[in-house]
Amino acid sequence: MNPPIILDIEASGFGVGSYPIEIGYIDAAGNVWSAQVQPHAEWLHWDDEAEKLHQQSRQELEQHGQTAREIAIHLNKTFAGQTVYTDGWYQDFVWLHSLYEAAGMSPAFKLEDLGVLLSADQKAVWHDTKQGIRDAFGLEQHRAAIDAQALQLTWLKTSEMATAYAG
Repeated sequence: MNPPIILDIEASGFGVGSYPIEIGYIDAAGNVWSAQVQPHAEWLHWDDEAEKLHQQSRQELEQHGQTAREIAIHLNKTFAGQTVYTDGWYQDFVWLHSLYEAAGMSPAFKLEDLGVLLSADQKAVWHDTKQGIRDAFGLEQHRAAIDAQALQLTWLKTSEMATAYAG
């Protein structure tokens, strides 16, 4: 079973003007990658509640984050011509667009909603399965690569469950 590539984005807030602060993914082979995003000069919105949730300060991102261009180059090189999936397509699409706009580039891959890959049987057990996986592996929430990993593991488990149920 070939799992989907999953991308997750954490952001500075949840409304208008928010921007990516961390991007992470897990590829089909199970390799995990993440990067903190150095805020672009035009990105000003900052939500203290989001900072508490993600446990990353704007100062930390300014000092240790990679530039939008560095991240965009890495993502394009890694995923050129492929489809990458996310569980928060609308927000992640907006944040990914912000990253690429700041980099002066365009994505070389397609971002798609993970839901298009899920059968009705998978959807029925998705939430409980994801929580069980987080608990079993001790996966914290709101870190991009860890969230991507939890999603891929959930996809694998629910695919197995759906196959067993159908058989």
